[in-house]
This record gives sequence, C-alpha cells and structure tokens, in this order.
Amino acid sequence: MSVAPQAVAPRTVDVAAARPRVRPLRWVAGAVLLVLVAQFAWFLVTNERFEWPVVGTYLLDPNILRGLGMTLLLTVIVMLLGSVFGVLLAAGRLSGFRPVVWACAVYVTVFRSIPPLVQLIFWFNLGYLLPRIPLGVPFGPTFVSWPTNSVISSLTAAIIGLTLHEAAYMAEIVRAGVLSVDGGQRDAARAMGFTAAQSFVKVVLPQAMRVIIPPTGGQFISVLKGTSLVSVIALSDLLYSAQVIYNRTYEIVPLLIVVCAWYLAVVTALSLGQRRLEQHFGKGQR
Repeated sequence: MSVAPQAVAPRTVDVAAARPRVRPLRWVAGAVLLVLVAQFAWFLVTNERFEWPVVGTYLLDPNILRGLGMTLLLTVIVMLLGSVFGVLLAAGRLSGFRPVVWACAVYVTVFRSIPPLVQLIFWFNLGYLLPRIPLGVPFGPTFVSWPTNSVISSLTAAIIGLTLHEAAYMAEIVRAGVLSVDGGQRDAARAMGFTAAQSFVKVVLPQAMRVIIPPTGGQFISVLKGTSLVSVIALSDLLYSAQVIYNRTYEIVPLLIVVCAWYLAVVTALSLGQRRLEQHFGKGQR
C-alpha cells in the first residue's frame, strides 16, 4: 500500500521585509557625476579669469537692461505675427483649394530651408534690389513710393526676417495639431447644430492645443535665442549691447557671462509658463 506524498505548503514572502536591490553601477555613476559637478564648480570659483565682480557690475547695467528689453520686445512681436501668419498658412494647407495648398506648401518649404541669418542680411540690404517701395496698380501707374532704406531699418528687417521664418514653422505646428483631432469630433459637433466656426473654436481647437502648446513653447524659446542674430545688422539687442561694452573695455568673457545669465533666466521663466499651459490644456488626459 503506497502512501501519498504530503503536500508542501508554499512559502509566504513578507513584502514588508523586502529590501531594495543593490545596484552598484548606479552608485558608481552617481559618484562619478558628483565628482564632475564638484570639479566644474571648483573651476568656476577658483578661475579668476571669469571676473565675477565684473559680471555683478554689468548684470544690471542700464545698457544691458535696454538690450534685454529690445530682445523681449522683438521676441513677442515676432511670435505674435508669426503665429497669426502661421495659422493662416495652416488653414491654407488644410483647405481643399489646390492653388492655395500649393502656394502655402511652397512658402513653408522655402522659408524653412533658408537660415534666418541669411534672411536678416537679405532684408536689411533690400534697398540694393528695390531702391524705392512703390504703392500703385500692379503693372500700372505708381501712386506713391518711399525710399527703401528709410523704411527697412534694422528693427524692421529683424521683424520681417524672423517673422517670415517663424510663420513657416508655426504653420506646420498648427497643422499637425489640427490633424491630431479625430474627424469624428467635427461630425459630432456639426450634428449637435454647431457651425463650422463654432466646431473649430469649441471642439477642435481645445483638443488640438494639447499638441500645439509644447512645440509652440519650444519655438518661443527658439525665437528668443534666435534674436541674438540681429546683432549682425546692428540692432541693439542683448548681445549687441554687451558687444558694444566689451569692444570698449575688452572684458569679453564677463560680458558674455552676463548675456548667458539673462538668457538662462528668461528661458527658465518661459519654460515654467509653458509647463503651466500644458497642464491647463492637458486636463482630462493622463
């Protein structure tokens, strides 16, 4: 007569007594990173060529602050105009009228391909190609004209060049955001009695903003940093103001540190604002 084997009770594991797994590579990587950060901090503190007292002197210099104001003003103007123009271009690319679709596509391709620095120099020297800006009937008489060099100043050339460049990128961002919304949302809105404009504003756009906001915030920061290019056309932005000072005092590194500090401060503030907008339009999403 055989005896049945006795069942062995499964061993219970107490999760409360579990210990975290030891990961030695993480400790090594953390130690190496800590050493590198300490080395960099020591380099910043002990290297007298940074001239930190000079940095503190010029950080709130009136000329630097005026240049910072011009940078912020130019950024806001370019971003507003570029966004409006970009929305129109996106609407044109999404329309069913082929000539408009092709024209908008050609514009986006051309102005995304040409570097903004080249565009700035080109618009600043527009007077070479067009000595006077005419206003009249196409291929007909001219009613009034203005000297190009008196109309296209450094500020005007900067606004035109950066806006045309930014509009091409914003057009693709807005178009991608609108296309990310399912077409059934529009159909449902129309079935509820909304007009096409109401469907876009109340249904499509709020959902598209979740896709539009992150790259738009990145573009805003990119435009802010891109305004440093206007120094080549003698527009008194933040970088140009610092260049004027260090061309006189030869304190190049401290003035560049001042510029970097202000850019870092403004970009950090913009990044925090972008995060708040993403949280606002991302309600209801994981």
